[in-house]
Amino acid sequence: MMFAWILSTFAIAYGLGSIPFGLLLAKCVGVDVRTIGSGNIGATNVMRTGHKGLAIATLVLDIAKGFMAIWLVRHIYMNDYVPIAGLFTVLGHIFPVWLRFKGGKGVATSLGVLFALNIWLGLAVASLWLLVFSFSRISSLSSLISFGYSPLMAYLLDNYLTASICLNLAALVLFTHRANISRLLQGTEPSFRKRS
Repeated sequence: MMFAWILSTFAIAYGLGSIPFGLLLAKCVGVDVRTIGSGNIGATNVMRTGHKGLAIATLVLDIAKGFMAIWLVRHIYMNDYVPIAGLFTVLGHIFPVWLRFKGGKGVATSLGVLFALNIWLGLAVASLWLLVFSFSRISSLSSLISFGYSPLMAYLLDNYLTASICLNLAALVLFTHRANISRLLQGTEPSFRKRS
């Protein structure tokens, strides 16, 4: 029974997470987002197409698929293990089978998962992201710090299981940002500061 639950949850959550909205939206304007910037399919790289609206749409849809995966699994199964679906969703976004397991960095989708698990947790992590970004103007640094603190926030605002899921999500964000970390340490990480 548990194996069947895990398998069906994986199918639902991974399937939703693996939808490459950034790639699909960029192709609407004739751009393969994998060939520009970092080659990532997330909102930050879609912004490099010059289409701000597409980047915003990518961000919203990537958050939404994280939220919807939790919502669907919660309403189908209604058990205490629903947060595990969040991990499967983010794995689907980072390692989509349709793109030879080369997807996005999982930040927006992880945020959608947190909003679905606990709205206050989602708001806390999003607020910390915005706070760090307002000072640094560096998306990767904002993601690393906000998700680095997410397990503690989850423990304080929700429960141990959510905190453990956040720990795994933070580890995935750390993994997908390993090149960014190297550039941050070297002082060469791109920022969104206005150039004169």
